[in-house]
Amino acid sequence: MNFQREALGEIRPEQGDAQGHTEDGVQAWGLERIVADLRRSREDTHKIRHRGRVREIPSRETIAAVLDGLSAALFPTHYGRTDLSDESIDYFVGNTLNATLNALVGQVRRALLFVSNQGDAGHAWTADTEAHLHAQALDITRRFAAELTAIRDLLVSDLQAAYQGDPAATSMSEILLCYPGMTAIIYHRFAHALYRLGAPFLARLISRIAHSGSGIDIHPGAQIGSHFFVDHGTGVVIGETAIIGNHVRLYQAVTLGAKRFPADEDGTLIKGNARHPIVEDDVVIYAGATILGRIVIGKGSTIGGNVWLTQSVPPNSNVTQAQSRSS
Repeated sequence: MNFQREALGEIRPEQGDAQGHTEDGVQAWGLERIVADLRRSREDTHKIRHRGRVREIPSRETIAAVLDGLSAALFPTHYGRTDLSDESIDYFVGNTLNATLNALVGQVRRALLFVSNQGDAGHAWTADTEAHLHAQALDITRRFAAELTAIRDLLVSDLQAAYQGDPAATSMSEILLCYPGMTAIIYHRFAHALYRLGAPFLARLISRIAHSGSGIDIHPGAQIGSHFFVDHGTGVVIGETAIIGNHVRLYQAVTLGAKRFPADEDGTLIKGNARHPIVEDDVVIYAGATILGRIVIGKGSTIGGNVWLTQSVPPNSNVTQAQSRSS
């Protein structure tokens, strides 16, 4: 542990006075004992490492760079470089994608460690296991790359919805560069594709990055149709099994959540069951509305601000807070 002492600037307790100071006034923290105690907690008494062995987790810094690269490839002059010409733009996109996808493969491989059965009890971790994970990561990344054009098509529809739905929007460029809802949906489109393709852990990390930058929390499992617009956005929460149709608009602090969390006989929450709302096409949900459970918001409905809703509503409904309270 000498490298730790050097890196942390450890000063042994016995070198200090009664107040823990050394001759030059530097604090003595007793780091050797603390580091040893932390190792004991980490490796023995409170070990939480995945399957007891996985140390190599995806890098948030690298994933953020991948997201920047993917965004730049889809919208080169907005998220890439502003000096691109008709001659240079395709070279920029190709070079950016090549570097980004190469970085993504490594992160997908790391994320697969958290969903793969390899390495469990009875499965020896071998070079073949590693090769299999790498091949799986390559396949997922190739299929993800093949979806990028379709993802961009959806994002352009989202841009159009934002421009048409917000009288304050002056241009598509303003929406791309200034609207947190647009950032959140760009990242969600990437995350949802990876979630479907078999990299849910990585998708969750992407949604975490989106949440920290936009204040909008969308689980990557949520299915969202075209022309989706989140206006303002702060505090919006969309759960894993939510299904949202086309031309849906949400305002800030809207929750599409679960009403209850069923558990098995041991008290463990049952994972993966459909528990979030279905929002059909052409629905508007205003600020602060909370919609819970596997209910259906019918096509063309409007849900007013601060409504608490746990029952389905038919198409073309207009639900206000007063109506919600009386029911």
